[in-house]
Amino acid sequence: MTKPFSKPSVLAGQLGEGPAPLYAQVKQMIVQQIHSGAWPAHHRVPSESELVEALGFSRMTINRALRELTSEGLLVRMQGVGTFVAEPKGRSALFAVNNIADEIAARGHRHRSKLIRLGEELANPERALALDLREGQRVFHSLIVHYENDVPVQLEDRYVNAAVAPDYLQQDFVRQTPYAYLSRVAPLTEGEHVVEAILAEPEECRLLQIERGEPCLLIRRRTWSGPRTVTFARLLHPGSRHRLEGRFGS
Repeated sequence: MTKPFSKPSVLAGQLGEGPAPLYAQVKQMIVQQIHSGAWPAHHRVPSESELVEALGFSRMTINRALRELTSEGLLVRMQGVGTFVAEPKGRSALFAVNNIADEIAARGHRHRSKLIRLGEELANPERALALDLREGQRVFHSLIVHYENDVPVQLEDRYVNAAVAPDYLQQDFVRQTPYAYLSRVAPLTEGEHVVEAILAEPEECRLLQIERGEPCLLIRRRTWSGPRTVTFARLLHPGSRHRLEGRFGS
């Protein structure tokens, strides 16, 4: 069992004092523990309750710090087991995989979603290939429109490996995003993006409330949790309402 968490002496006096948000300060502390070697790969990170008690922050603050570090690939969260330091990777993804609800909230805007379709299908050759399954195996399918301040900004067309997330169809995807649910049951360890510009189909234009012929940005995304392919998604964005940003250095 992990010993109670102690604040690193270098940062203990900075908590709650600097300009960085509290969740960012918690992230900084955890990153320092990892980079210093105090928490090596596979080390069990203190639980949310332990961190709340040790640091005196709210559970929401601790949860956000752990979620973001998981999304960034530094931590792996396993439902019912705990949170662990991830194995270092030789390469990083071109684009981060984030929760669209969190991205919208970070801009100070309101997120909501509308569930268009949720059900079970048998994998056709394309879906089977994308999810590393045999043709005819069960997959779950969801179609969701995401809104930012009541303006549709993304059409999420997602196929999920039923064996990895067996309770997918029982989730309320108006109250939570598929990303949030899948992050709990199958923590992301690897992702793949393919980005292209397309013209949306008539039904997609209707759902996104755009004119036919408006250019759209399409992200085809596959994600893995360990050796298992979890999901294949088409994320369609109106070109006038979305852009991709990245940062790199030598």
